[in-house]
Amino acid sequence: MRVKKEKLVVAFHTTADAMKMEEECKKAGIEGRLIPVPREISAGCGMAWSSETDQRQALEELMADHRIDCQEMRVCLLWA
Repeated sequence: MRVKKEKLVVAFHTTADAMKMEEECKKAGIEGRLIPVPREISAGCGMAWSSETDQRQALEELMADHRIDCQEMRVCLLWA
């Protein structure tokens, strides 16, 4: 049975930022994946990065270090 689970969702203004996030997270060993933006968030490019909620600080540091601009970051219930 599928259940919903809390995930940290990072939405982006541009597809380029979303793709850079995926690339840099893979290099840094931060697990997650690109997903379509959940309905409760509106984002310019329609793509978001989904990760575990305990990764917030690591993701914020990674985005600052690599100049990745996010539109919004919040915890959402997603299908696991």
